[in-house]
Amino acid sequence: MECLLGVCCRDFVVLAADCNAGRSIFVMKQDQDKLFKLDDRLAVVVAGESGDTTPFGEFIEKNVQLYKIRHGYSLSTHSAASFVRKQLADCLRRSPYFVNMLIGGHDGYDGGAALYFMDYLATMAKVPFGAHGYGSYLSLSILDKYYREDLTEQEAIELLGKCIAEIQKRLVLNMPNFKFHVIDKDGVRVVRDTAVEMES
Repeated sequence: MECLLGVCCRDFVVLAADCNAGRSIFVMKQDQDKLFKLDDRLAVVVAGESGDTTPFGEFIEKNVQLYKIRHGYSLSTHSAASFVRKQLADCLRRSPYFVNMLIGGHDGYDGGAALYFMDYLATMAKVPFGAHGYGSYLSLSILDKYYREDLTEQEAIELLGKCIAEIQKRLVLNMPNFKFHVIDKDGVRVVRDTAVEMES
């Protein structure tokens, strides 16, 4: 009952997540921020079991910060995604975390932007765009049709807005609020934190 969307272009990543926090068929609140900022230019959005998403997100967040303190430099986006994948894989047969994620980051001025898709089975793939949840059934075809690597920031946000409008129009679940984050060479920032209007 959650939805994560992400688009990676040449110089930035846009991550969008719904703001619902629910249990079973009930919505507890509609202003939940599902993004964890791992570093200055690295972040992850999480969806899954509510008892797993926050503890696992905080665990990853604190361990990436600990790595930076111990070694004096930050993990690259790929290294951070590999670390997260190993943690999920290690826990898979002991006490698994039912957490799906999109990890986005920008590796300084030379490294460029990257987006990684990861599910609760520790499957990891570097992707140009990704989605999790029921909303992915409606949004992946839109992303496949309209995605270009050279999208501007505004165009990428509008593309995710198209996906969200379709989700709100077609999906029986109520997802009125989404929060958009952009990750680029300047850091992680919120670009939209309101309900997205449905297209007619």
